[in-house]
Amino acid sequence: MEDLKDIRLGQSIELLKSLNILTRDGKMNQDSRRKLKQVYHLYQLIEPCLEKSLISDASFTLADHGAGKSYLGFILYDLFMKDKGGELYAIEHRSELIEKAKVLAATLKFDRMHFIPSNIKNSLEDKIIPKTIDIVTALHACDTATDDAILFGLKKQAQYIILIPCCQAEVAKTLREEKSDTLKFTFSELWRHPIHTREFGSHLTNVLRCLLLEGMGYKVTVTELVGWEHSMKNELILAENIHQPKKIALDRLQEILKDCHLESLSARFLPSI
Repeated sequence: MEDLKDIRLGQSIELLKSLNILTRDGKMNQDSRRKLKQVYHLYQLIEPCLEKSLISDASFTLADHGAGKSYLGFILYDLFMKDKGGELYAIEHRSELIEKAKVLAATLKFDRMHFIPSNIKNSLEDKIIPKTIDIVTALHACDTATDDAILFGLKKQAQYIILIPCCQAEVAKTLREEKSDTLKFTFSELWRHPIHTREFGSHLTNVLRCLLLEGMGYKVTVTELVGWEHSMKNELILAENIHQPKKIALDRLQEILKDCHLESLSARFLPSI
């Protein structure tokens, strides 16, 4: 049992085996111990949102976008929702992953996990998903999928929107295309070199997302996922709806789009809700 000393009380051993955090014989190695530490760190960041949602409504709802193998959903359900309540909707466009997740959920008797074979955009019209969702998560949703998750959260009036963005390419691509028109400005030195275009574009993407959320009434916290050494994509954006829209945030968002010649992306970062 020494191998299992780091596992939380009540954690499903069969789930950890299925997620390859434990070996098939229920043991841990250095890699699996590192993975478990990462999982628990992420859970600790999300747990306060779950607790507050539970206090407001024992039947609170959580939608996990770009769920993949539903790694995050299973962990959240097992550690919190299994015993305390709530409904979880895992949304993933790859039907083969949805089917595998359904089998695992049935095996573990995780009855309040629902699996939706859809992309994020189309899921807004899915009748299975409630009209309002309390918590929206998107773990490593690539490029514009993170923006789609934000739009989903805004339209579903989510109390919490939790994002780990990944592979933001759209802004960098537009910066690259508009470079000839912007190089006359000193400010454009921030993205003149190709590597800086990519890095600045990624950073700017998240800045614009935060401004949108603040403009729509959310309190935004941006932090680093300490301990995720294996991933360069370790920025966490956590937004809580405090119902205090900030016009200045949307004004600054528009100014940045204009100054960086990104007006073509206005519909992406200033969507009509």
